[in-house]
Amino acid sequence: MQPGTPGQDPYGEQPQGQNPYGQQPTPGQPTSGQPYGQQPTPGQDPYGQQPQYGQQPPQYGQQPYPGGGYGEPPAQPNNTFGLIAMITGIVGVVLGLCCGVFAIPIGIVAAVLGFLGRKKVQEGQANNDGQAKAGLILGIAGVVVSIVSTVVSVMFNLGTGTGSF
Repeated sequence: MQPGTPGQDPYGEQPQGQNPYGQQPTPGQPTSGQPYGQQPTPGQDPYGQQPQYGQQPPQYGQQPYPGGGYGEPPAQPNNTFGLIAMITGIVGVVLGLCCGVFAIPIGIVAAVLGFLGRKKVQEGQANNDGQAKAGLILGIAGVVVSIVSTVVSVMFNLGTGTGSF
């Protein structure tokens, strides 16, 4: 026990009912844990209804979330087929102009990947329908350009021959 006068609180706490700071609350200030701006009505418990034994006390302004926790993060879209289809479609069209027959397989790959990419978009696994559609169209265009380029190249080579070996 600390030295002091007998009967006095050894920790120096103020008696209840006195404000330790010497200030009186101004009108409209919350007192004794009331929400700001609300004054208790006579006969009403200023602290609200107390929870029964075994119940959780209500949290002010918070609603419990069903299931709790954050769960798993949303799955990332798989846009690989659409992107590769568009890139190979562009390469197929460019190579179809200069290399003819060699660009046909690239155009076919681009068209197939574009088709598979659009299928993934319809299933909800991807979100790049534009890229997949562009890959499909460019793949088909690459095959057509390759065939036309090959035919035109063969016609020019046959037409310029002199007929002698």
